[in-house]
Amino acid sequence: MVPAKNDMVGVRLKVPPIIIRYDTRHTRWHRETMKRKSKNIGLALGGGGARGFAHIGVLRILEEENVPIDIIVGTSSGALVGASYASGIGPDELEEIIEGYLESPEFHSSAINAIEEAHKREDSGLARKIQSYLKNKVILLQAMFKPGILSAKDFRAMIDYLLPDIQIEDMAIPFRAVATDLVSGKPVIFSEGSLREAVMASSTVPGAIQPLKKDNYLLSDGGIIAHVPVSATINEGADRVIAVVVSKDILLEDELTNAQEILSRANDLTTHYLVQYELTRADVVIRPSVGTLHWSEFSHAQHLIRAGEDAARESMGHIRSIIPGTKKWFTIGHYLRLYRRKQCQVPFPL
Repeated sequence: MVPAKNDMVGVRLKVPPIIIRYDTRHTRWHRETMKRKSKNIGLALGGGGARGFAHIGVLRILEEENVPIDIIVGTSSGALVGASYASGIGPDELEEIIEGYLESPEFHSSAINAIEEAHKREDSGLARKIQSYLKNKVILLQAMFKPGILSAKDFRAMIDYLLPDIQIEDMAIPFRAVATDLVSGKPVIFSEGSLREAVMASSTVPGAIQPLKKDNYLLSDGGIIAHVPVSATINEGADRVIAVVVSKDILLEDELTNAQEILSRANDLTTHYLVQYELTRADVVIRPSVGTLHWSEFSHAQHLIRAGEDAARESMGHIRSIIPGTKKWFTIGHYLRLYRRKQCQVPFPL
């Protein structure tokens, strides 16, 4: 393991397949891109579970507006969406894949769906409330004796459905995923090896999904210490960073009546202030209106995607002000269209 320059640089894994280095093909492409412009543009996609669907809308607008992106760095759901896009899957196709998954028997029978149902009980009838209450108690009981409510196998099935089985170094756009090593307490940056494994490690929500064991590391959600990976994006070579935040809104709380509500509120406040600190290094911050949606509320996908589009449109003036000459550059949209013409369609399960 190579010592990090500081805590936010992260751990560099030397055991295959998670080896941290730039691929030469991406380096050549990066040099060609840099000839066309003076600044290297990075996109930092934050975590937030289902709220991460808003990233799809942001990416759609950035592509339509020909905003050049040299590298995408994602945490948790930001890693999932960013990985899909960087692999060559366009926003429209990605939206269709997600819709297909949310309508599939695999999703409806999953623990993720059960968690979402438990959070809907306030608007339910008595029978529904009782059913949701019992489900919630079962989930809490499981959490007492297991490292996560969801097994790695169950969560891996979702990752496999949504992502192609490729290597990070073969991506259409350079990509990094941020995870947290629970043993050392440091971030781990994935830049090579299995794309699915990298996103899996970055997305293991603490308590909900059991951590991923890799050699001497116990890998969990990157959002634990880098909810929006701005510093990681800069450390990976970005001169300008566009950050997308999909954290819950922090509202005034008049009533905190039990231990669960107090712990949840404390976690939200901690996340909020860590995110604000990280965002001081970003050049543009895009904040889709995600409200107070729980991380498991995947049924709101369409609303969240539209929220991402609206927020990105509102931010275009600021983006153009820090990236002059946008329309003249070899852009993310141009590169992806070229890549898609040259590559076969990535197969996905029906």
